[in-house]
Amino acid sequence: MSAVPSTRRRVAGVARLIAIAVSLSVLATAYAFSGHKPAALTGIHKIRHIVVIMQENRSFDNYFGTFPGADGIPMKHGAPTVCLPDTRGRPCVRLFPDHLNRNDGGPHQIVEASRDIDGGRMDGFVKRARIVGRQCVDPQDPTCVSAKNPGPPDVAGYHTESDLPNYWTYARDFVLQDHMFEPNASWSLPAHLFMVSEWSARCTRHNDPKSCSNAEYLLGTGPGNMPRAGNPLVPSENGPIYAWTDLTYLLHRANVSWRYYVTAGEQPDCVSGSVTCAPVAQNAQTPGVWNPLPYFDTVRNDHQLGDIQPLHDFMAAAKSGRLPDVMWIVPSQRQSEHPPAPISAGVAYVTRVVNAIMRSPDWSSTAIFLAWDDWGGFYDNVVPPRVDANGYGLRVPGIVISPYAKSGYVDHQILSFDAYDKFIEDDFLGGARLDPKTDGRPDPRPTVREDVPILGDLTKDFDFDQQPRPPVLLPAHPKTTLIG
Repeated sequence: MSAVPSTRRRVAGVARLIAIAVSLSVLATAYAFSGHKPAALTGIHKIRHIVVIMQENRSFDNYFGTFPGADGIPMKHGAPTVCLPDTRGRPCVRLFPDHLNRNDGGPHQIVEASRDIDGGRMDGFVKRARIVGRQCVDPQDPTCVSAKNPGPPDVAGYHTESDLPNYWTYARDFVLQDHMFEPNASWSLPAHLFMVSEWSARCTRHNDPKSCSNAEYLLGTGPGNMPRAGNPLVPSENGPIYAWTDLTYLLHRANVSWRYYVTAGEQPDCVSGSVTCAPVAQNAQTPGVWNPLPYFDTVRNDHQLGDIQPLHDFMAAAKSGRLPDVMWIVPSQRQSEHPPAPISAGVAYVTRVVNAIMRSPDWSSTAIFLAWDDWGGFYDNVVPPRVDANGYGLRVPGIVISPYAKSGYVDHQILSFDAYDKFIEDDFLGGARLDPKTDGRPDPRPTVREDVPILGDLTKDFDFDQQPRPPVLLPAHPKTTLIG
């Protein structure tokens, strides 16, 4: 048979494609000249990229207790009026400016939270640091060092603007939140579980959210005793079961992209609940205290383990303008500001991350939420509100950085990490919530935390009608008064 008919069919097909293309072009031109344009993004939807940077173990008063206009350390004639009860032969320890780059901090488990708060007196910090210090056996434990030191524990110390010029610049140029509370009164693992799921629970069966029960305090759930040989992202039989619903489940269902970026190094906290412990390796392939998502049934079932990535992938995405919609970024111990890590290393790390976003083509549509996951045993003067069976915990610093963030604004609303998830849900999910009645995976969580009436509204930290603000690029290693 002749090849002519086949050739004619190919020519006719090409002609049809050309005709369709021309028609589409004509329609597009007519549409443009008609004055109709795609609807511009308005309000919260101008934010197309949300970055949560979670640092470690600082109270609000420890970093911003003397910030002008903030609810900070009680002062009279420029000196703190607070004197914390002691156990070392003196009636109390007065708060003092602490310029040391490396701090000891104090115990920060659920028991210590209760003792520090002391029925609303907010005066247990020094006594708890002393008591726990006397029980130490590891000479390298910084709390033991404090116990041997006749001077005041640095849980009564606070840092100044000259110690933290970059953080204070972000707070002055953008938004400082002075009533941001840890979502529960406990340590790092529950705080990070709340950060991604609004709950901390103990479950008995995989893929059965109803088998979960409330658990404010979780221990023994780090990478040292969980990964199965050959595949660190598959939990072993004695590992934790995270069967309740986390935010990535809703994001995946709505085709909203997310990444959880992990900085390689050592894990910043101890799975035993101790103040210090032997180093544990951390990277994107090691589930643990700061990287809990690999243990969630939802993440594995949705085949999204690959969305837990190393920090250098974030840097590459920022540089190329390919940031995902929602991101969480966690440090290693060295950059975490968790005692005894140097504060300056944490400042440099956070500054590099923020600079990378500000230099990115995506800066004009990004919101950065910077916080510290728990109080680290350091003094704070504000009594945490009680919202349900879990919290809130003690107050931590919170900063909002965005081209649409208000300038020089101190937000006095009551907030918690729950507000981050609420903002994400309102921006990308049409207000859907991690609600057992609506999310398709009912679990027995005590509260829909995003809808607690006391929780403030993060959109009040933004002015979406203002011209996008230019970047505020800062040196990673500014001149400071930090010592050592």
